Amino acid sequence: MDIEKFREYCLSKPCVTEDFPFDEDLLTFRVCNKIFACIAMSNPELAVMKCDPERAVLLREQYSAIEGAFHWNKKFWNQIHFNSDAGDKLILELVDHSYDEVVKKLTKKEREGLR
Repeated sequence: MDIEKFREYCLSKPCVTEDFPFDEDLLTFRVCNKIFACIAMSNPELAVMKCDPERAVLLREQYSAIEGAFHWNKKFWNQIHFNSDAGDKLILELVDHSYDEVVKKLTKKEREGLR
């Protein structure tokens, strides 16, 4: 996985925007202004994504590439190291999962606007 493939896949999801809300290093991906993934320009081999808490624990036990996200609520956020034992297919599936985790918390009106 590389940063461009990751970025392109995130932006392919419905109604996704990208921005640098904190500084010029941390690129975030949002749906309806809610962050579902981010990546630091200074460390483009590490992405942070939202995850169901139970699944997060299982993923961390199964893959050395996945751990609780530094500076994020580790119950809900994982950091995934590219070029480790989490392959591209899994990383893209986790982008989908992260996006879905955020979408399911949106209001009904916001969810309808995604269609």
